[in-house]
Amino acid sequence: MQLTQLLRNSVGRKLIMAVSGLLVTGFVVSHLLGNLALFAGQEAFNLYAAQLQQLGPLLWLFRLGLAGTLLLHVFFGIWLTLQNRAAKPTGYAINRIRSTNLAAKTMVFTGMALLLFLIGHLLHFTFRRIGLPPELAHDAGGTLDVFDMVTLSFQQGFPVLLYAGAMLALFLHLGHGLGSALQTLGACNDKFLPGVRKGGFIVALALLLGYVSIPVLTFFGFVTP
Repeated sequence: MQLTQLLRNSVGRKLIMAVSGLLVTGFVVSHLLGNLALFAGQEAFNLYAAQLQQLGPLLWLFRLGLAGTLLLHVFFGIWLTLQNRAAKPTGYAINRIRSTNLAAKTMVFTGMALLLFLIGHLLHFTFRRIGLPPELAHDAGGTLDVFDMVTLSFQQGFPVLLYAGAMLALFLHLGHGLGSALQTLGACNDKFLPGVRKGGFIVALALLLGYVSIPVLTFFGFVTP
């Protein structure tokens, strides 16, 4: 199917949204695995961060590709939502809402919350425009200590609550989105759909627990700078 054909019909747009969503989910999983190096200690986590930086232009190429994929997902998500609302009569919409769960009802809202969180997260940890004063996370030679930057940030209550709230939004979004994406791609039929949705819920729950463990355990002193 050509790109123009994908864009002309709702099925094609759903396919683009499903594929882009799964790609972003793959990054979310790999990002968590890297971040869990925090529990291995300062040296291990700083080594992980240094190895990423050594990728140089490749790292930025990957970031740009990921940003483009994310923007595609957001754009088509909003487009499909507006299209569905315009196409469905009021009575059908009411019945449909009653038959769906909280995660399905709030997909647009959790998606927008995650987008706002991502912008803040990048400004905090990547570009370091907000959050801690820069000198607090640098060693005596002026080199950034990524381990200290993360652990010092999560010794404060507000960033921990904000991060945990964003991960709850991620859980709701993926808890419904993973199953829907696989269904759109034809990876399951009606018989296996409940199992696929349950699997998506388990993956989303594992990501929630994994991500939230980092700020919460740091805040309560299990990881210290």
